[in-house]
Parts: sequence; structure tokens; C-alpha cells
Amino acid sequence: MAKRGAEDGRKVVAQNRRARHDYDIVDRIEAGIALTGSEVKSLRAGRCTLADAHAEPREGEVWLDNVTIPIYEPAGRFNHEPKRRRRLLLHKKEINRLMGAVQRDGMTVVVLSIYFNAGGRAKVELALAKGRKAHDRRQAIKDREWKRTQQRLMSAKR
Repeated sequence: MAKRGAEDGRKVVAQNRRARHDYDIVDRIEAGIALTGSEVKSLRAGRCTLADAHAEPREGEVWLDNVTIPIYEPAGRFNHEPKRRRRLLLHKKEINRLMGAVQRDGMTVVVLSIYFNAGGRAKVELALAKGRKAHDRRQAIKDREWKRTQQRLMSAKR
């Protein structure tokens, strides 16, 4: 089975697998990200951490918080701060939709992955998500294991 995104020319740099475990994903959104040159170089080298990453609508813009892009050593004094807040590039309609869902419905904007698209641009996959309770997480694990067992039984019959 091919990796998700391989068919559309994506080069995934980092994924937030924990987000799929902790949240029920309602909607996905692709956003551009405003980066400096040394950040792009570091991402192209495959170095990024999305632990506890989230996006926050603030003052009519959406900002990316808690994403660690390590410094790029050859950049020298032109390097960036590894944990700085980064602006996401979204249309005004998308920003309003995100802000409305966060304020009205109590949802969270979670970062699922950072990747380079077919054109070589750095993109962020965001998700509007609702937090899961501990019993919901356990039930999701049980359902996933049951589906795997079903697949094994069906493939054994053939």
C-alpha cells in the first residue's frame, strides 16, 4: 500500500499521530506557512517536531504554536528561533470558519502534518477537531482492533 499523499506529489516532513488518537477529526484544511529561509532548509532536511502543536486564531489571523523546527547550522548568524510563532496563510473565509468553530462549537485547531506539495511549497494540514474522553479513546482502540481481526479472518477464508 502506498503512503498517503504519495500519489499527489507530497513529501511529508512530520506527522502528528497523537492528534488522531486524542481527537475526533471533523474537517481538514490545507494552509500555507510563512517561513524564513533557514526554516525551509531545516524542513527540507526532514527535521521538525509537532508534539503538542496547535493553531490559534488571533486578531483576524491564524498562528501556529509549539512547532519546533531546529536551527539549520550552515545558516550561521542568519538562523531562526526554533520555537517561534509562525503565521499561517489562509483565505479570510477559511479564517472566519475556523474562528467560528473554535468560539461557537468549542473545537480545537490541530496540526496533522507538515509537508512539501508537488510545487515545492511548505504546507500545513490542519484539522478542526473535538477532544476525546478517555473512554472514547478506549472504544476507538477496540473498534480498530476488531476491524483488523475481521480483515484477518476474511483473508484467511480465501
